[in-house]
Amino acid sequence: MEYNVHTLPNGIRLLHVPSASAISHACIIVNSGSRDEQQEQTGLAHFIEHLIFKRTEKRNTSQILNRLESVGADLNAYTTKEYTCIHASFLNPYLDRTLELFNDIVFHSTFPGDEMEKEKGVILDEIASYLDQPEEAIYDDFEDLVFAGHPLGRNILGSTESVSSISQQDIREFIKANYHTDRIVVAVLGNYSLNKAVKIFSRYYSEIEPNLSLATRIAPEKARVVSVVQNKPIQQAHAVLGAQAYSLHHPYKTGLLLLNNLLGGTGMSSILNLQIREKYGIAYTIETGYSPLSDTGIFTLYFGTDKEKLDRAWSLIFREFRKIRENPLTELQLQKAKNRFIGQIALGEENRIGLIISMAKSLIDYDKIDSLEVVFNKIQAVTTADMAAIAGEILDESNLSALTFYPLG
Repeated sequence: MEYNVHTLPNGIRLLHVPSASAISHACIIVNSGSRDEQQEQTGLAHFIEHLIFKRTEKRNTSQILNRLESVGADLNAYTTKEYTCIHASFLNPYLDRTLELFNDIVFHSTFPGDEMEKEKGVILDEIASYLDQPEEAIYDDFEDLVFAGHPLGRNILGSTESVSSISQQDIREFIKANYHTDRIVVAVLGNYSLNKAVKIFSRYYSEIEPNLSLATRIAPEKARVVSVVQNKPIQQAHAVLGAQAYSLHHPYKTGLLLLNNLLGGTGMSSILNLQIREKYGIAYTIETGYSPLSDTGIFTLYFGTDKEKLDRAWSLIFREFRKIRENPLTELQLQKAKNRFIGQIALGEENRIGLIISMAKSLIDYDKIDSLEVVFNKIQAVTTADMAAIAGEILDESNLSALTFYPLG
């Protein structure tokens, strides 16, 4: 896909992607997330993402929310371990309005005390609701095992204690330390010329003071392998299995994405879904995931089942892992897996807001954006030997930790 990049003297970059559609999509991504917090401030990055919608130097909450919604646009945000993202979808005439609002909430929020206290209550409710969902909460507890003692293991939402203690000074110090202008991308996908997009972008972002980044992130050490069972007041058993995996820059990243998709990724025809759910009827949901990060990654397998079926489920899962390790994919099997994965990626291009966010992250992570042709060529370049090596390492039971939430009684 055609794209252009324009960089301001302060380091903030514009990613411009032309599109003939009447609908535009834009985002501003800051390369800062929960892994950049101090231990006693867990939840701070996510808290800031909530608060920027509350009050700025010239707008109150209602004015912020209505600025785009009054013209039918959609505005939202989220926080991850490494990013904070604000995004919007809107009709083409409202690009100026959108980029101005992004500027206002990211760089001119005031974080008033009354709004902070109200939003703490909202987030504490969010934490309580999240903990009531074992299929969600188990992932965070598992990451705390895999990244033991490292910021990547902490819950993005934070804890009741940490969120309650966040101060205005904490917020301002975190932004100063982590909102680096050379790690911020404003991305626009829409029916605009490059000149028009640059003109609007420059109007709102050229006067921001430079705040250049220093390499401060520390990669996690490999945690010891553990198997933990926690008794919970739940009806079903929930389990996660996995380990640290390849980073965004590892040569095996594409191969593991392909293996993950084949094993338990998108769709009903994954190996584990066919074997565990369809053939034996043991688990309603069984899925794998692989999240590459800047200096590490994590591979997981999740399933939920009746406690009476738990041992059988583990036995079948490890049997499938052994089969993949001991019987490498044939060229035909691998090509079928590639065709499926390539097709899913191509269809994903239709999600335009997801596309522009993905492209903006790629610009931050790699300082470039691969075309679909390049992405597909990387997938096609994965060999059966690569897949065998990846499976031999990632699916080795001796390297995998496990966490199980087991029903009381």
